[in-house]
Amino acid sequence: MTSKIKVDNINKVSDDSNIIKKCGTTTTIGSGASNPIVVDGSAVTLGRCGGTVALASGATQTGFGRTGTVDWQTTPKTATFTAVSGEGYFANTSGSAFNMNLPAGVAGAIVSVADYAATFQTNNLTIVPNGTDKIGSENENAVLSIEGQSVTLVFVDSTQGWINTMDSTSNVRGGSFIVATGGTPSQDGDYEIRTFTGPGTFAVASLASNPADNVVDYLVVGGGGAAGDTPGNAGGGGGAGGFRFFANPSTNPQPGSNPGAPRNAPAGIPVSVQSYTIAVGGGGTARASDQGNNGSVSTFSTITSSGGGGGGYGTPSACGAKNGLPGASGGGGGGGNTNSGGGTGNVPIVSPVQGTDGGANANGPGTPDHAGSGGGGALVAGQPMQGTTPGAGGAGGGLTGFGSSNGQCSSNVQYFAGGGAGATNTPTGGGTGAGGIGGGGAPPGSAGQTGGAGTDNTGGGGGGGASQCGCGGAGGSGIVVIRYKFQ
Repeated sequence: MTSKIKVDNINKVSDDSNIIKKCGTTTTIGSGASNPIVVDGSAVTLGRCGGTVALASGATQTGFGRTGTVDWQTTPKTATFTAVSGEGYFANTSGSAFNMNLPAGVAGAIVSVADYAATFQTNNLTIVPNGTDKIGSENENAVLSIEGQSVTLVFVDSTQGWINTMDSTSNVRGGSFIVATGGTPSQDGDYEIRTFTGPGTFAVASLASNPADNVVDYLVVGGGGAAGDTPGNAGGGGGAGGFRFFANPSTNPQPGSNPGAPRNAPAGIPVSVQSYTIAVGGGGTARASDQGNNGSVSTFSTITSSGGGGGGYGTPSACGAKNGLPGASGGGGGGGNTNSGGGTGNVPIVSPVQGTDGGANANGPGTPDHAGSGGGGALVAGQPMQGTTPGAGGAGGGLTGFGSSNGQCSSNVQYFAGGGAGATNTPTGGGTGAGGIGGGGAPPGSAGQTGGAGTDNTGGGGGGGASQCGCGGAGGSGIVVIRYKFQ
């Protein structure tokens, strides 16, 4: 038979204090805070398989060493504080910048800190060393200024001091983004691009968790105006369709485009869960023996881009030439031996302006060879004729990050809304005028030919018609592009 000793308590002889005490389901070993317990043996096992060995709240340990981790304090810090070795902190600088003072440097000391609200880029956290301690070999403050940054510092020695052993700037955060349908989809980095080359619907199914991501970028270009028709002289070029866009400069800096940086609208459009009707303006059509028709408007939400103005009518009659028509960009004046004005641009008025004026004709050289002037472009006005030399169409605007190339891509810059060229009444019907970059139509190659059409989905104006019944070119259709973060 196996011997057994059955007791509830084991006490010291000297003072009758407990060495082992059984109370309910708890067994306590030890006789007080001032009395250490020494367990000697080649192997000591604490706990049972599947059990838990816990360090009491407020207790400390020595001799086990650290594994390079800290105990994270889950109450965020919102003002200057002094760190404790072995602890990690969440610093909330959304209200203001503040400091984290490091403890006195002791070899093996470790401190971590993380950007609680992803605001270090706006309100920095400054890490201040204790006394003459160093951070990375310098007795200087360290400033955390990157959104979402976190660092872990370990004190090594008096030469290098605190050394950063772990750095994260990835700012990994959960969150949803806009989910939408409509148009032709494509992607550029973190952005979804929806391109509409005809009427459609942009349907927002759900919104982003970050309100700033619900403000979308856009490009809205109206249809280009047709060039002037002419039975006996040179027609003026059609004006470009309206050119309006917004691209957040912090996420999509716009490059300079030749001949200059495009005009950026003052703000993006905040969207909600609903459907937005998209209108894409058609290009204007030529009219027999008359000014060209204006292009049609393109719209998205609160943004409307007008159609370009039709080009002026050309005639050898002393009083028959007609002005270019007003529009987003004005049409160029028609040729003849009388004055004909260029159409006014930015009609109706918006800010920033959506286009420029068409070129105007002065008195001709006293013969029927007076050339037509160019239609206005998004950024540059149409050029006036010079005697028998037609005026060039004004240049359009160039952008990046708004989808596939429209065929006039230079160094990944896509151009829109170029003015149409004026025509001339020389025997060949050609001339040195040219359509403006961004889809503007060219003059015809010989007398009696139709002027070049504006390029579809650029809003380019049509090229003027030459003499001997040459028709003016049609304007190019517009385009609408919507851009938003999808990841």
